[in-house]
Parts: sequence; C-alpha cells; structure tokens
Amino acid sequence: MFPALLAAALLAAADPPIELVRQAVADTAVAQLEKIDPGWNPDQRDCAGFVRFVFRRAFSTLGAQRDAPWRDAQGRKVAFADAQTLVAHSFAPLGRGDAARAELRTGDLLAFRQAHGGDGEEVWHLMLVVRPTAQAAPFVIYHPGEKGAALRSGSLEDLLRSAPSEWRPSADNPSFLGFYRFKEWAS
Repeated sequence: MFPALLAAALLAAADPPIELVRQAVADTAVAQLEKIDPGWNPDQRDCAGFVRFVFRRAFSTLGAQRDAPWRDAQGRKVAFADAQTLVAHSFAPLGRGDAARAELRTGDLLAFRQAHGGDGEEVWHLMLVVRPTAQAAPFVIYHPGEKGAALRSGSLEDLLRSAPSEWRPSADNPSFLGFYRFKEWAS
C-alpha cells in the first residue's frame, strides 16, 4: 500500500505526461465550443485568453501543481500574456510550410499578425490546433476577438482553401507567422 501512495504523491508533484496534457487540452477546447466555462474570465475572452484558459484548465484538471506556464520578455513566469508575448516567449516556432503543418499536434498554435488602420497598429491572432490522433486531420478552435463572440472551429484544410487570404496558414501569406509549439513540449 505504501509504494502506491508514494507513487501517487510523486505523480502529483510532477507535471503529467505531455500526451495526457494534450488530451486534456483537446477535451477542454472542444468543451468550450459547446458551452463556455464560467471559469474563463469574460474580460479575457479573446484568442490569447482562450489559449491561456485551455492550457491552465488542462494542467489543473490533471492535478498538476505548477506556477504560471507563461514567460515574459525577461523570461519570468507570468500569469497573463497577450498573443504576441505568448508566441515570442512561451511557444517555439515550428515553421510556416507543409513540413511543419504535417507535424502539428494538439496544443500547437497558428499565429497571425496584421497591421490595421492608418496608424499601423499590429493585431495578433492565435488559433489552437486539435488533432485527436497522428493520422487524423488537424482542426483549429479559436476566439475571433470580438467581445461576446462565440468560439469558432474548422479544419486546417478548409482554412487553406477557403479562408480570406489574410487568414490562410500558408507560407505565401505575409500575415501568417507560422506554426508554434509550447516550449515545454518542443524537442
């Protein structure tokens, strides 16, 4: 009996295996399509807020006792990070082309940056990848950014074929920054 208790205590102290976290990310993200969890702060319901919420909930669902997983420009752990900060400091680039797209796994991101308005202000946008198995076609779930908007989802192939050009995840789209993976999972 004692070894089982010790093993349980050790598991609770460490991060769960990546594949379990990926599954929890997928489950949490898909559940939000059906009904937004009231634990997701309404003031943080945008694309980056969706990524932060899904990852936090996935880790907490698995009982992981950990600090905030996000990093700022100085490498410090922070509880809040906007889309640009997430991409720059908490996710590693996988690339922009077909090879990177073929390697996508649940929890990976698509990142976009566009200039809007006459002042050239940049708008960043993230989409979360869900890929149930390595053989399954990946799809994305994302928040479109407008306050009160519902989450959206679609296949990655549909984005490539029929999305407006600025939202196509292809190397010839200058607004598409690429595919990214959580740095703790990048290897």
